[in-house]
Amino acid sequence: MQSIAAKRSALSWVVNFSVIAIVLVWLFPTTGLFVSSFRTADQITSSGWWSSLTTQEKQNAPIRIGGEETEADGLFVIEGRLFEAEDVLVRAWGTSSRRPNEFAPGDTTELTKDRTLTVQEDGSYRFTAAVSQEGERLPRVFTSASTPPEFTTDNYETMLFDEGSSDSMGKAFMNTFIVTIPATVIPILFAAFAAYALAWMQFPGRAILIAAVVALLVVPLQLALIPLLKFHNQIGIGKGYLGIWFAHTGFGLPLAIYLLRNYMVSLPKDIIENARVDGATDFQIFTRIILPLSFPALASFAIFQFLWVWNDLLVARVFLIDSSGQTTVMTNHIVELLGTRGGNWEILATAAFVSIVVPLCVFFFMQKYLVRGLLAGSVK
Repeated sequence: MQSIAAKRSALSWVVNFSVIAIVLVWLFPTTGLFVSSFRTADQITSSGWWSSLTTQEKQNAPIRIGGEETEADGLFVIEGRLFEAEDVLVRAWGTSSRRPNEFAPGDTTELTKDRTLTVQEDGSYRFTAAVSQEGERLPRVFTSASTPPEFTTDNYETMLFDEGSSDSMGKAFMNTFIVTIPATVIPILFAAFAAYALAWMQFPGRAILIAAVVALLVVPLQLALIPLLKFHNQIGIGKGYLGIWFAHTGFGLPLAIYLLRNYMVSLPKDIIENARVDGATDFQIFTRIILPLSFPALASFAIFQFLWVWNDLLVARVFLIDSSGQTTVMTNHIVELLGTRGGNWEILATAAFVSIVVPLCVFFFMQKYLVRGLLAGSVK
């Protein structure tokens, strides 16, 4: 008994560590995407997201000094600031790319032609010369500076609310809801009726239909895209919301019928027989008994269908081709951003996180029904 208990204990440790590892594998990039969506373009290109909560030390690009020239004590003076932000602190500076950290803040260096330059810790500088520098090429300053953590919501304002910007995702966000919600509800309505018929009604060909449903689970949807699009074009619903709703309904029905049928078969047979003895019709049994008891299975399929439709790109590009962008969904919009804004990582990070935050909310809200619905019918 002790050896058996020890084996169970070791197995539980393995399971716990495996679950933690899987959670970290998924949590690490999601957290990075979330943090990056609040960072500026300069921060994303200069450092990783894990350093965003600490002060960052970085070598800045050379800055050529400039400003209005004044005369004081027989010298021509130019004063100014290297950085617009007031919280950037200079740690070291120099006037040559070979020695960018030659001087400390507050040091004064002698330049050629009787000129001097002083750079303070806050980025302010003072340049002096014996003769006027109008028309002359002023020196460049190389700096190593520390920047405190900085976050901004400008990325979200641009993505969701700036309709005049090509980066705006507000329209695509609403279009994705318009596509996803009906494409999740319609298959459930059809599949629930079909699952009840296959589970509790006796009719010729019932076994063949069940086998056909199982066989359709392994058929790649790519095989049906072109024939289905041609059929939609013939009946006039090719490229639009109605066409994509029916397409997602057809692709989701096999899994929906399979899950719901397995769950309904596992329900107590006595309840159905008692209802029939009391004179209830099949429709009354279905609506008043089966549907309320099948809510876990309905919720589990709704999660799968919602996530699949929300993250879909292939079907959307086939059935929602719109050059004006009025029906584009978020996945397609992100692909367009990759092509036109490939260097703006702050926009891409924000767009990607916006596209996953809704499925995450749906999953966490309904996850308690997921396991119950998937395991239904496995144990009698």
